[in-house]
Amino acid sequence: MPKNPLHSLTVMNELVLPNDTNTLNNLMGGRLLHWMDICAAIAAQKHANRIVVTASVDNVSFNRAIRLGNLVSLTARVTRAFQTSMEVHLEVWCENIPKGIRHLCNKAYFTFVAVDDGGMPTSVPELVPESEEDQIHFAGA
Repeated sequence: MPKNPLHSLTVMNELVLPNDTNTLNNLMGGRLLHWMDICAAIAAQKHANRIVVTASVDNVSFNRAIRLGNLVSLTARVTRAFQTSMEVHLEVWCENIPKGIRHLCNKAYFTFVAVDDGGMPTSVPELVPESEEDQIHFAGA
């Protein structure tokens, strides 16, 4: 049964703690990529109703440093589904809650493959884009 991108919408929040930062008190890139992979995988699993594995990460852009104490909000959704794989678009927002300042910090595209119980690729539902933004992501995949 076909699904739309909202079926896979996943939002995850993390607080940047001292163990997550480098010596400049900025969030380490590896930690952020870890959080991004988890959020994107959940979105892909919601679409596929299967376990998924990360196949690739594309167009990761680190546009703004994320500071110690910031709230990090990750939003992911499937933007295109193929036979066994899915493209997931992810945005990362950072927020300084006491100052009320929120910025788009990072974006990326992840590709996941759905697998069966034996770890072999298996088919995923068709994706039907609805909004204009959905159409743009769908066409660009």
